[in-house]
Amino acid sequence: MTATDSRIVVKNPDAMGPLLELLDQLLDLTHAAGRADLAGRLGIARARIADPRVRLVVVGESKSGMSSLVNSLVGAAVSATDGQPSVPVIAEYGPQATATLVTMNAGGAAERTSVDPQLAVSELVSGSVIRAEFTQPSPLLAEGFVVLDAPGSPAETPATWSLIAAADAVLYVADAAAPFTPAQIEQLQRIRQVCPTVICVLNKIDQYGHWPQVQQHDRRLLDEAGLAFAVAPASARLHEHAVSTGDQQLDLESGVPQLLDHLRAYVLGRADAVAAEAAVRDVRLITDHLGLALRSEAETLRDPRRYTVITEQLRRTREDAEQLRQRSANWQVTLADGAAELMADTEHDLRHRLRSLIRDAEADIMKRDPARRWTEFGAELDAKICEAVEENFVIAHYRSVELAEQVAAKFPDSGIPTPDLKLDNPGDVGEVLEPVTALDSLDSAKVSVTQQALSALRGSYGGILMVGLATSLLGMSLVNWYSGGAGLLLGVNALWDDRRMRRQRRQAEGKVAVGRLMDDVIFQVSKESRYRLRAVQRSLRDHFTEIATATLRSVDASLRAAEDAAAVHSGAGREARLTEIERAQVRLRDLRERADAIGENSSY
Repeated sequence: MTATDSRIVVKNPDAMGPLLELLDQLLDLTHAAGRADLAGRLGIARARIADPRVRLVVVGESKSGMSSLVNSLVGAAVSATDGQPSVPVIAEYGPQATATLVTMNAGGAAERTSVDPQLAVSELVSGSVIRAEFTQPSPLLAEGFVVLDAPGSPAETPATWSLIAAADAVLYVADAAAPFTPAQIEQLQRIRQVCPTVICVLNKIDQYGHWPQVQQHDRRLLDEAGLAFAVAPASARLHEHAVSTGDQQLDLESGVPQLLDHLRAYVLGRADAVAAEAAVRDVRLITDHLGLALRSEAETLRDPRRYTVITEQLRRTREDAEQLRQRSANWQVTLADGAAELMADTEHDLRHRLRSLIRDAEADIMKRDPARRWTEFGAELDAKICEAVEENFVIAHYRSVELAEQVAAKFPDSGIPTPDLKLDNPGDVGEVLEPVTALDSLDSAKVSVTQQALSALRGSYGGILMVGLATSLLGMSLVNWYSGGAGLLLGVNALWDDRRMRRQRRQAEGKVAVGRLMDDVIFQVSKESRYRLRAVQRSLRDHFTEIATATLRSVDASLRAAEDAAAVHSGAGREARLTEIERAQVRLRDLRERADAIGENSSY
């Protein structure tokens, strides 16, 4: 991915400009107070606000014109539209059109190759390409959108769930030929659990004159399911034709300009709201810390006789802050217990999903001879494993977010900010499962014609011998019509029994192979899952320890300020310092009120 270009605008300058100005002013006050720790937190909040990128993931059913719509949104051909299976495509802003193909070498490492953007689309169906990255001087991308074209429906391509989990918004593309099916409604409900910002698009409205009725039906189905999603009609083909001919009226009829306006107003607006709320929480926390020292010093200057009372209150506050840093603190216990429970529940969920796959796989193996479609069976099983692991990782992520909220609730002050635990590495399940060995082949499936002939001969030999001896008592030769017929019947029966036994042996081998594969998957994924959850635990521990440490530093600064104020004996010096403190308090209150106003306006 390229660095943010200088021509990319901030998400919404009108909305974010006042907030950025507020953060800069508070940053000056923080530096003046000598609080480098609080200044670092403000710097992170400012960088998050100034980051213009909003990840828009486009998903949908096959043959719904999803790739054509992506090309219409970007304004260039970045996604293959020939109907063949493709790979994830990432398009972001760049002053010049570029294309980079990410491939996997023999050693399993990713390699990046720059190619001609005009030729890159034809390479997307290549088996060695795992991802394509484009930059385009597109107006939509210049406003901060990063468009991710998923390689297929979430039901058909499990890796799509990783893209959805990392998205700020999802564009769900469906064909305008018919209303949503129950399976699609269920899929939209699952998508909302992962990413709440979803827009449905009815594509190909130029091919179906009854699309208004389909749109109304879809809205009714969404309302019944409790999904408040917009349903936007569009035609990527009409838009492409209108752009090529310069027909603005036809372009409006395509619905794509209206969709672009909705994306700017709705998706960027929600992204602004989320970022603004997080920044406002940080502003409230930091103004409280800075105001504590100013308030203690001002009270001591106004009445030096209250110095003992003020310092005693601060020492008690310091003891409380020191306890927050202890391992026995409530939030530490909640984090430790919650992390242990999260690891256990995540592993149980993974084992439950994989055991269900084992039962289904064994039932499928027992229905027929597994040797006939063992390769296809292995591919289908791999896809189901990827989907199970994807869902397990997504559940673990959202359970981690819930744990962060539970830990924050243990702090005495309300509104404690939680760390950003957003998934930032979409589509990495393939890398996690890379060390897992492939499904074993069925050795007993290799039966030569000679072996089958020998099995038939062994059975026919017994029939010829037994019946031939019996008929020889009647004066007939050992080999006659009767003994030959018996040999044929017993030979066919022996061949049938041999095939049945070999099929049962292959079924048993298939079950063992599936069990061995699942053991490898559980071993590898459990290790990766524990590593991720430990990283989450460390991130939460460091985040909340930093908040407790900042509180302790604020109390220490307040104690020092009170001591300095008590040492001031001249009336003129005391009045001058009080005037300076009151000015700083007025600035802090003003910043706090402005932040509260921004927070109220950004809520949705």
